[in-house]
Amino acid sequence: MKETTILFDINETVLDLGVLKPKFSAAFGDEIMLDIWFSTLLHSSTVAMITGIKTNFFNLAKQALETLAAKQGVYLSASSIDDILQALSNLPPHADMHIALEKLRSAGFYIVALSNSSLNLVAKQIENSGLSEYFDEVISVEAFGSFKPSKDVYLQTAKKLQKTPSNLRLIATHDWDTHGALMAGLKAAYINRSGALYNKLYEKPEIEGVSMLAIAEKIILKDK
Repeated sequence: MKETTILFDINETVLDLGVLKPKFSAAFGDEIMLDIWFSTLLHSSTVAMITGIKTNFFNLAKQALETLAAKQGVYLSASSIDDILQALSNLPPHADMHIALEKLRSAGFYIVALSNSSLNLVAKQIENSGLSEYFDEVISVEAFGSFKPSKDVYLQTAKKLQKTPSNLRLIATHDWDTHGALMAGLKAAYINRSGALYNKLYEKPEIEGVSMLAIAEKIILKDK
């Protein structure tokens, strides 16, 4: 086997953030605010990564929610904020995840969660989603004091797993994440869940697809 370990991004890649749309629709009057909130969250994590701010994904998520509410002129009570943020712990998996993870496990791959979420949060997410049996290890970027797509996060992950970067493959639905992994010397696979165009300025993985099952099959075939 050429590669033995698969790294999975969790939020949006494995777990479906779409179930939060009714909450954002109720709070802001438009479900599109979910996408704006998550984009703001990712922007904040990138700023924290570049400038060395020590924080965690949950705090950034709360800050992004409060910022969005202020910009929209919407009052969110503490209980409303808590309700939305706590829902992050109970996201369901995308419908294609169980069978795809089972195929990868059956093919002999070691499966690792690699998330910008805190270790406590990502562990709860995987447990509550019913996917615990498929993941051999859970890694949070908080162990490295930064966020993806910092090159150091991917390299420190490889070191922690005692693997050379080229023997790891990251699967994500975020092009900035797959790009970051490729720039650190890892392999990658891009799952296009949203229909968005892959950024032309980013390094593009050789494996991509619109479903996790299709990607799993391509990885298994390529590894034979």
